[in-house]
Amino acid sequence: MTESQAAATPAEALALLSLPQEQLFARATALREAAFGHGIVLCAIINARSGNCSMDCRFCSQSRHNHTPIEVFPLLPDDELRERILHLAALPVARIGVVTSGSALSGSELQRLRTVISGLPDAVRPRVCASLGKLPAEDFALLSGAGLTRFHHNMETSQGYYSSVCTTQTWEQRRDTVLRASAAGLSVCSGGLFGLGESWQDRVDFAFSLKKMGVSHVPMNFLHPHPETPLAGQKPLTADEALTLIAVFRHILPKATLRICGGRPLVLGSRQNEIFAAGANALMTGDYLTTHGQSIAHDLEMIAAQGLEVRCDANC
Repeated sequence: MTESQAAATPAEALALLSLPQEQLFARATALREAAFGHGIVLCAIINARSGNCSMDCRFCSQSRHNHTPIEVFPLLPDDELRERILHLAALPVARIGVVTSGSALSGSELQRLRTVISGLPDAVRPRVCASLGKLPAEDFALLSGAGLTRFHHNMETSQGYYSSVCTTQTWEQRRDTVLRASAAGLSVCSGGLFGLGESWQDRVDFAFSLKKMGVSHVPMNFLHPHPETPLAGQKPLTADEALTLIAVFRHILPKATLRICGGRPLVLGSRQNEIFAAGANALMTGDYLTTHGQSIAHDLEMIAAQGLEVRCDANC
C-alpha cells in the first residue's frame, strides 16, 4: 500500500470504520511497513517533577484541582536526574523523556535542566526529549543550544472537544507551544489521550490537526481513569476500539511515528501485541508518570514474537 492510498480527507477516514477489522489492519500494517519496515522504536520516561499542577485537566491525577493522593515532589536534584537519564540510556530505548508537571518551568529550573542536558555524554544527549509545559520562544532557543533535539507537548484532543476537558489553557495555546518548539528547530512529539468521551469525529479531526501542524511523532494514550478525578466514572475504551483508533490514525498519518503509551496494559491487556498489526511502530516501555506500565523485558519479547526488531536510533 502506498501513501496515496491513505485517508486524504476526514470523510475517507470515517469511512474506514465500516471496514472489517481484518481488512483495516491489513491496510494499516502495509502502511507501517512501507514507512518503517520491521523496525519498532522504544522510549521511556522520567517523572522529573510531580503533582501540584495549576492546570485543571479533568483526566489528570497531577492537577492540584483534582486532589489525588499521588506523590508530589519538586524538580529532581541534578545528580539524580542525570543518573536516571544514564540508567535509561543503557537500555535499548531510542528516546528518554524528561517530564515535569505544571504549566512551565521557572527560570532557575530551566537553567538547571540546561546544565544537566549539556553535561550528558555526546552519545546520550541527542536521545533526550523534554516535556516541560508552555514555554516561550527564548526558552526553546536555550534548550536547543544546550543540545536538546526534541520537545514533547500533547494537544490531548480535538480543538472542538478540548474545552470539555481543560479550561485553564486553550487548545490554541497548546498548538502555539508546539509551533514555537518546531520554529526553534526541535522535532516535536505531540499526540493525545483517548477515551475522554470524545466522538469518532473528534478523533479524526484531531489526527488531521496534527497532520496540518506537521507533527511526525504522535504518542497515543488511552484513559486510565483515576478514582479521584472528574473522569473517574468514564468507561475505558475497549481493546477493539483502541486498536481501530490506531489503524485509523495510521491511515491519516502514514509516515508519522505512532507511539502507544499510557493506558496500554489496562485497555489492551492480552491484545497489546496487536498494536503493530494496527499500524503502531513505537511504544513507551516501563512505568508511566503515575501508573505502572509493562517491563522492557516483556516488551522486547512481545516485539520479537511478532517478527519485528527494536530500532535504537535518536532520529526515531
